[in-house]
Amino acid sequence: MLKLDHLAVACTSLAEGTTWVEERLGVRMQPGGQHARYGTHNTLLGLADGLYLEVIAAEPGAVPEAGHTWFDLARFSGPPRLANWICQTDDLDTALATARADVGTPRALTRGDLSWQITVPDDGSLPYGGAFPTLIRWADGTDHPAERLPSSGCRLMQFEVMHPEAERLRSLMVVTDDRVTLRAGPFAMKATFDTPSGVRTL
Repeated sequence: MLKLDHLAVACTSLAEGTTWVEERLGVRMQPGGQHARYGTHNTLLGLADGLYLEVIAAEPGAVPEAGHTWFDLARFSGPPRLANWICQTDDLDTALATARADVGTPRALTRGDLSWQITVPDDGSLPYGGAFPTLIRWADGTDHPAERLPSSGCRLMQFEVMHPEAERLRSLMVVTDDRVTLRAGPFAMKATFDTPSGVRTL
């Protein structure tokens, strides 16, 4: 069983991606941090219901310790956009067995007092172009990042994933969130939020 953890917006410049989200949702992002292993940095936005939104980009001048970035950022181009969704599980082994596909290997990461395991393919790509979620397991005793972020007044209403193989994707995972829908079509993602300025979309 997978639980929606957070959404990721990819961009070529963290400043550009952060501004893109702020203009569309009408709220301010919060500083995040660096990920030395993958040479990236991010900003964050706390959402209702224990979720958060992440804007992530390759950090200029950083050399990834892993030899590659993650979230397929090495090949990312164009304007900022939703690039992936991240789902939480208490049992990565079972989730990976259910996926029946190469969706990445669990990697142990830490940042400050945060510790987690996250699935990343050996080349840093995104399975199914990002339509299949990255899987994450937060270490026991680690506070979830959403608990540390100030409330933005934003709540996720719906998250839609379109992919030509939507039916196959549904067979590879069980997501316990009625807000998440997968349907057939050209690959795209759309997130709808209730914000202090009304309903907004990314």
